[in-house]
Amino acid sequence: MQGIVKGRFDWGGLLLYAFLTVLGGAMLVPLVYMATTALKPVSELFLFPPRFFVQHPTWMNFRDLLLITGTSFVPFSRYIFNSMVVSGCIVVFGTLISAMAAYPLAKHRSMPFNSAIFSMIVLALMFSPIVLQIPQYLLISRSGLMNTYLALILPYLAAPVGMFLMTQFLRQIPDALLEAARIDGASEWKVFRIVILPLLKPAIATYALLSFIQAWNDPYPSQVYTTQEDMKALPLAIQTISGGAGVIARVGTLAAASFLMIIPTILVFIITQRMVLQTMAHSGLKE
Repeated sequence: MQGIVKGRFDWGGLLLYAFLTVLGGAMLVPLVYMATTALKPVSELFLFPPRFFVQHPTWMNFRDLLLITGTSFVPFSRYIFNSMVVSGCIVVFGTLISAMAAYPLAKHRSMPFNSAIFSMIVLALMFSPIVLQIPQYLLISRSGLMNTYLALILPYLAAPVGMFLMTQFLRQIPDALLEAARIDGASEWKVFRIVILPLLKPAIATYALLSFIQAWNDPYPSQVYTTQEDMKALPLAIQTISGGAGVIARVGTLAAASFLMIIPTILVFIITQRMVLQTMAHSGLKE
């Protein structure tokens, strides 16, 4: 008679999942606190000891946000529009430029100076973007692009991160797929459009997420490349609210503005998270 082998309970896996659950909950605490603060009335904002959750939610902070920014000749919706235009153009055109640059680097190894160009891209990853601010400002100002959308978009299109990420991902794609398309008579542009771009979707989603977060949250372009108030973006408007007169009275308004600003980032992350994980697993970043 065979003995019954009892399965062993995986205590290690249970502890790991419990730890990750607690860690994930801890990471959500600031976001939840921001949302609850945005909904708190003035009577709950300055309670001591402070209260984490709101008991009497109100939309007054969002109304005050519109009133504060509405006192100037630029409405709050203008800042949102500027941020959406700039961030959207940086994501779309930056992704396209990175994909077009990565294709010959990964799949045309006979291209002159291929290794040297890729080494320069890797070297560029070692430098902080701060070192480029003065040269970029001189180029933009002397080109006559100040106070235009091009000044806010052009300096951020050629991104070494995107080129490196997509080049590493493309190297995992078999060359036989491209050769089959060429045998069928497809030109290089058609191979890029029909074969490369669909296979490159995980890397595109990853770079789109990274570039959107950077473009959406960066106040530097509006501070440097624009002097007109109607060309400034949302991060600079939030800095103005937080640094203006009556800062204490504007705690709820600042929380409302910050909450509105973080919503697009969360939505983009939710949409792209699965493809981002796929890219990190197959793009060779661990090498």
